[in-house]
Amino acid sequence: MKKPNVILFGIDSLRADHMSLYGYHRLTTPHMDKYAAGGTVFERCFSPSIPTTPGYSSMFTGMDTFGTDVVALRHEGPLGDHVKTLAEILGEAGYKTTCVGFSGNQASRGFQNYIDFSGWGEFEAGRSPKAENLNAVAIPELKRLAGEEEPFFLFLRHMDPHSPYLPPRPFERIFYDRDEFDPANKTLEPVMAFKPFCDYFASWFPPGVRDKDYIVAQYDGAVAYMDACIQNIFTTLQELGIEDETLVVIDADHGETLYDHECWFDHHGLYDCTLTVPLIFRFPGKVPAGARFSDYCQLKDVTPTILELLGIRTKIRFDGRSLTPLMKGKPRLQEPEMYLTECTWMRKHGWRTPEWKLIVALEPDIHFKPSVELYNLIKDPEEYDNVAEKEPGVVRMLTERMLAHIDRRESETGRQNPIYTNTNWHGRGVQFKTSQEAYDTLHIGSPKAAEALQAKELQTQRGAKEL
Repeated sequence: MKKPNVILFGIDSLRADHMSLYGYHRLTTPHMDKYAAGGTVFERCFSPSIPTTPGYSSMFTGMDTFGTDVVALRHEGPLGDHVKTLAEILGEAGYKTTCVGFSGNQASRGFQNYIDFSGWGEFEAGRSPKAENLNAVAIPELKRLAGEEEPFFLFLRHMDPHSPYLPPRPFERIFYDRDEFDPANKTLEPVMAFKPFCDYFASWFPPGVRDKDYIVAQYDGAVAYMDACIQNIFTTLQELGIEDETLVVIDADHGETLYDHECWFDHHGLYDCTLTVPLIFRFPGKVPAGARFSDYCQLKDVTPTILELLGIRTKIRFDGRSLTPLMKGKPRLQEPEMYLTECTWMRKHGWRTPEWKLIVALEPDIHFKPSVELYNLIKDPEEYDNVAEKEPGVVRMLTERMLAHIDRRESETGRQNPIYTNTNWHGRGVQFKTSQEAYDTLHIGSPKAAEALQAKELQTQRGAKEL
């Protein structure tokens, strides 16, 4: 009997709280909302190690950052051979595997076929139809795979919520009908005064734009545009007649900071807007329709869940745990506390509980933030009131729990915490002594430069030291 197929939508930079599926006030994801109603939605999924490379590494291996040994966007060297990716596991199980839009990154190791598309853009080049570019290569590949005798695993990395936010018309203005050039509006002044990113923003912000709400509306419009294009894939799946034999998973590598915490339209900062991601499973007959769970889960749980739903056994001891018990109405021990890391524009780690968030800088950061941040997530869910100085006892308690977790995981893996060993995380060969040094050193100048930081998309030797 033929095994089930898998389609995994691993959307880049999609924050759950900007999806109507998760209660956002704008109707940004009507097609995914409807599709998810036929499956199961997880409301508290976290990507605790950001950004792209560690996020996808965890998603694809079922391991945490200690297990993957990956913590930085610019991870040096290949993904270690101590881990096996979902593509490798399914390939060994007889699957045909294709990756769309993610060649050149260590996390995407193991696919048999890689297809790329144009997923960036800048203002001078016009509006950026990223999702249509993806569909142009992904839908023919889906049809090809569906015609094969073997089951398939198709991974799709949508880039629309990733800056530059340049949704095609009419999505540019479906959430905005004001004057974005109003000289009285000065909300983008601090954004354009931020030296590390201002040149990058100037390359895709409309010249003279002054309203930060316009830029936020571009993000939301890009999500809505992508959602409409994803419906094309849902329709193809239906027309091929393989819906009942295909597991569909929708998630994201991390969220996004918009006008939040002065981290301006990117995905750094260990705040919940960057850590919370969507997670949806749909598989008729195997995954309950209309179910929603508020249990805590993480990206490391995705691969174990997929494998269990497919009925594929492995001897791998994952750090993550399958979510299928919840789908079957059975209890599953939650993991409400978690270790956090980031290593793109700032090198920090932290500890999150349902009530508290501790963030500790390992080097001074580009935003001149305090070295220790503490937020009461119940009283201050948006994380703007740093109470570290008012609550030294809580800081001490959370620090002890974080360090105990680090000691335990280092002992279990036999490796040092990668946040300690990746000292060249920014590729500049120095460790910053002051925030001013970081501010003066780190800079991104254009979408092409941003793309180069992520990966050389057409790189033929995946996993090479230089990205």
